[in-house]
Amino acid sequence: MDIDLVDQDFYRRNGAPYEQLAWLRANAPVYAHPGDAERGWPGFWAVTRHADVVHVSRRSDLFSSSRRLALFNEMPEDQMALQRMMMLNQDPPEHTRRRSLVNRGFTPRMMGALEQHIRDICHELVDEATGRGSVDFVRDIAAPLPLYVICELLGAPVEDRDKIFNWSNQMIGAEDPDYAADPEAGTNAAMEVYAYANTLAAERRAQPREDIVTKLIMPDAAGETLTEEEFDLFVLLLVVAGNETTRNAASGGMLAFFENPEQWRRLVADRSLARTAADEIVRWVAPVNLFRRTATADTTIGGQEVKENDKIVVFYSSANRDEEVFADPGVFDIGRDPNPHIGFGGGGAHFCLGNHLAKLELRVLFEVLAERLPGLEQAGEARRLRSNFINGIKDLPVTVGGTRPPV
Repeated sequence: MDIDLVDQDFYRRNGAPYEQLAWLRANAPVYAHPGDAERGWPGFWAVTRHADVVHVSRRSDLFSSSRRLALFNEMPEDQMALQRMMMLNQDPPEHTRRRSLVNRGFTPRMMGALEQHIRDICHELVDEATGRGSVDFVRDIAAPLPLYVICELLGAPVEDRDKIFNWSNQMIGAEDPDYAADPEAGTNAAMEVYAYANTLAAERRAQPREDIVTKLIMPDAAGETLTEEEFDLFVLLLVVAGNETTRNAASGGMLAFFENPEQWRRLVADRSLARTAADEIVRWVAPVNLFRRTATADTTIGGQEVKENDKIVVFYSSANRDEEVFADPGVFDIGRDPNPHIGFGGGGAHFCLGNHLAKLELRVLFEVLAERLPGLEQAGEARRLRSNFINGIKDLPVTVGGTRPPV
């Protein structure tokens, strides 16, 4: 079988290369994937089995996020120096310090307090969709929800959601012509986010509030606080991760329901299934397709020898369909329980900080959709993002439909 796990045009046309990934799990679970000198990246080890992805994720001492960063593409050393200030690209103990500071804004109590606010947002979005009859599910429902929540977390005006949406698209969609016609668009968007974060921090220092910004810029009990650059990079990470993951899980989840209408009918009949559906959506969609690590020493992964400084790439889309872990992994089953997916990472230091919030948003959104829009129908082709990093959907036209689910 021809193997190319990073062809962005394949992802745009088809989504993740599930057939290739299944073959690799069975035949070469830690695969020496060729590089591409023209595109400027070396060969790498593609890690495709659930157990091996978990192993790499939990051993930050052996598989570094900092040495060559956590994103797939290569980057010049001067750019890496700045990127290493972001939690995504740190290893313990630096990562541990930063995470402990940021955790103050993501306590279960704070997340739980958002549930009614999230429910109100969902009802408002449904009201607007009902009034129009035909909408784009991504732009009109899936995207606004996490953007509203991010504005709430940051204490930012709701009117800023469109700016945040565009910044995120330009940073994540650097390889998609719809979002990044200008090669510098991603860099410029990041600089705008830094300036925006600085403004927010200055406002909270002058007038503290009960929001995450105030918590992060004020010293903790030990007198520790985030530096200005650390705070700017946290906001950047929140704008991208807090938006993209939920947006694309919601969009991919809705598409999965359209492709599996019997599961939609199950949810409409029993909205309590939204709790397990949220996890199944994350497993099925795997909003983040891959992350990169760098071996810090000669070691083994699943019996395969790898050398220090080798490039290691873990594929969550593959791990979440591992036949050794999931019964009928190619079946979308909203009642799946237990569901040991690793759509939020394979554990360890970099397990998704906002996983509880993302699942809360997905659960409430699909509860409200099943209650208010049972007749929701797909009205046009879903267009996917040209990206091997994010399993994203750009457009998903829908019509509100009647009061009963489609047959």
